[in-house]
Amino acid sequence: MSDVERLKREAAARAVEFVEDGMVLGLGTGSTVRHVLELLAERRKAGALRRVVGIPTSRATEWLARELGLRIATLEQEPRLDLTIDGADEVDPQLNLIKGLGGALLWEKIVASASERLLIVADEAKLVGRLGERAPLPVEVVPFGWNTHLAFLDNLGAEPVLRRTANGSPFVTDGGHYLIDCHFPNGIAEPIRLQRELRQHAGVVESGLFLGLADAVVVAGPSGTRVLHPEGVSG
Repeated sequence: MSDVERLKREAAARAVEFVEDGMVLGLGTGSTVRHVLELLAERRKAGALRRVVGIPTSRATEWLARELGLRIATLEQEPRLDLTIDGADEVDPQLNLIKGLGGALLWEKIVASASERLLIVADEAKLVGRLGERAPLPVEVVPFGWNTHLAFLDNLGAEPVLRRTANGSPFVTDGGHYLIDCHFPNGIAEPIRLQRELRQHAGVVESGLFLGLADAVVVAGPSGTRVLHPEGVSG
């Protein structure tokens, strides 16, 4: 296991400690969440957490959770969640996030918004001073007229690029939409304003800005694992 994967595993192990039996648990998407699912499955095999029901945020997560023997339901069956555990591509000092490089940002935001708490797991490399410093901001759009958004996004200070698969065709989300990855050379100066402008633009479904949603972030680094809270208290 590489050093990065080891840190992800450590963060995932700390996050799983927050899970209680009987919870309805949102299951995020991505490489860090894979470790969460594996650890949940290990605890279930050992006889613990057998009444936990998971709500996947993507088809890939659903497939893996079923393969591992976890109990799965839908939002239609369980519309109120106790906790969601997910990863992030960037985390700023206020615990605002950029998510969506895994392609599941819309379903992830729906599940997070339906949850009592959102717990993020990450390694220290995901911590930034300003959102957009390293990762692009994914913007999910309907396929019809997708290229009409490029000038609009450019005017917002972004360098927009349509996400494509290895064979060159547009990447399609589980919801049937396209993703435009927006690079901000100097980061995103006003995330709240940017989110508002994106939401008002016809054809934009959602963005990877997760502002004010995270209740805590479990961060793993070479010096150990810690839990960050929005007020800046760690533990």
